[in-house]
Amino acid sequence: MRKLLVFIFLLAAYLGVRAEVRLPAVLASNMVLQQRSHVKFWGWSEPGEKIFITTSWDHRTDSVRGSRDGKWEVLLPTPGAGGPFNIEVRGSNRIVLENVLIGEVWVCAGQSNMEMCETWGLPDVKDELPVCANGNIRLFQLPKATAVYPQEDCKAKWVECDSNALKRFSAVGYFFGKRLNKELNVPIGLVEAAWGGTPAEVWTPAALVNGDSVLKNAAAKQKPSAWWPFMPGYCYNAMIAPLTSLAAAGAIWYQGEGNTEAPQSYSRLFTTMIAAWRKAWGSPLSFYFVQIAPFTYGVKDQGSLLREQQDKSQQMENVGMVVVSDIAGDTTNIHPKDKHDVGWRLANWALADTYHRQNIVFKNPGYRGMQVEGDKVVVSFGETGGGLVVNGPEVKELLVAGEDRVFYPAKGKVEGSRMVVSSKQVKKPVAVRYQWSNAGVGNLSGKSGLPVAPFRTDEWEVVLN
Repeated sequence: MRKLLVFIFLLAAYLGVRAEVRLPAVLASNMVLQQRSHVKFWGWSEPGEKIFITTSWDHRTDSVRGSRDGKWEVLLPTPGAGGPFNIEVRGSNRIVLENVLIGEVWVCAGQSNMEMCETWGLPDVKDELPVCANGNIRLFQLPKATAVYPQEDCKAKWVECDSNALKRFSAVGYFFGKRLNKELNVPIGLVEAAWGGTPAEVWTPAALVNGDSVLKNAAAKQKPSAWWPFMPGYCYNAMIAPLTSLAAAGAIWYQGEGNTEAPQSYSRLFTTMIAAWRKAWGSPLSFYFVQIAPFTYGVKDQGSLLREQQDKSQQMENVGMVVVSDIAGDTTNIHPKDKHDVGWRLANWALADTYHRQNIVFKNPGYRGMQVEGDKVVVSFGETGGGLVVNGPEVKELLVAGEDRVFYPAKGKVEGSRMVVSSKQVKKPVAVRYQWSNAGVGNLSGKSGLPVAPFRTDEWEVVLN
């Protein structure tokens, strides 16, 4: 009898600690799953336990067994946009995910300009609060966290967009998602992973930074802060790695200010980060980002060099840049308040480039080439929408130099999609720069309405002092 009681006690103890089937936070009620895809559905269980997953959109049941380390995953085919649906997960316990939508999922990441929300005093978002409730926009906001090694889970939850949720959610992300929802007429899932002040190194796997001498040296120039991490990989491990099994259409990114200490290698770092994210997702994520706005940085040319490096990153496939110099406002404030137009412009990139919508203006006019004609330089531009426009009596922030590499203010005469540049002080010009200063704001745009991106025609070394 005594042995029987001991056996019953041990059995009860074993059953009491038996692991239940568990899902990551990003797979939960109210979530959005990527449409017309095979989405990964994963979690944890007892080793060898058989798990059944039933989806209400097709009433199909898939099954999988937990591996010996207690993990499992299965691919679920998703239909076109719709919902709400339920997903039932059965093992030793039963989980029912409710109010699940199928649509388009986007990651919204970066530093403070992506993080900014209504609580930062943004008037555009304050005006939006009374009308923002939309069950077809879902928000998932990761808390700020770091980790030495890649994590499999995070602490966050999916919520429907309403005034309470929006107050603390990325304004850029919201306005981006609102436009996509309106134009595509599908549910939109927005995942925010942002932390003010952070350099791009912390969002990039540490091995890729430390294994590249150029990136490692640049990372070493980051100054420690009490307010944000600076070590390579720390935010990637805690705030990106837990998301990489969630199927997504793409990412939007607003960051760069945190890398002005060593701007010359930013394109190398940024494209390395994008490639790492795409590899982790196993998908050619669309990637659209915001060029940093004019600001009074303390070191001459550091902002200009960073913007140039961002522009060069567009050479990567399915990567596009939004220029915001015309809506920056106060250039002594590193946090421009207009986040509505930033989100709108990012959405235009997605609508045209990812979703192939026609008649969408999304590319900023940019430098294409130059030709010296006597004492003048003829600069040509692309994506002008039919020609250039000077917003004022004359072109601002325009410089020209001769072989001595000394730049002087220049005059610019617009001729269609070309600009003739000259200066009485430069008889034999060889190089032109436009909006090449940390806080300079140009006034040249295309008939498309978008500002011309800052540029320089030379490749002369710029030394930061």
